[in-house]
Amino acid sequence: MANHKSTIKRIRQNEKRRLHNRYYAKTMRNALRKLRAEKDKEVALEMYPKVQKMLDKLAKTNIIHWKKAANLKSGAMKYIAKLG
Repeated sequence: MANHKSTIKRIRQNEKRRLHNRYYAKTMRNALRKLRAEKDKEVALEMYPKVQKMLDKLAKTNIIHWKKAANLKSGAMKYIAKLG
């Protein structure tokens, strides 16, 4: 166990941040999953801006890497373009 007050506080902060980041990362993955499961192009195009905004926010706050966000947005757009 930690011996210093600052170390104990750091452990508390790290756990809180870890849970916060896990929640938003999971929410993002579920949104992408829902978008990729959509078969209607119009509905998918309506969903895309929300997913894009979510990815940009997560990249901005360093929850995910900005290049990962770019790749996910690109892949989502490619999927939407393929829909007929």
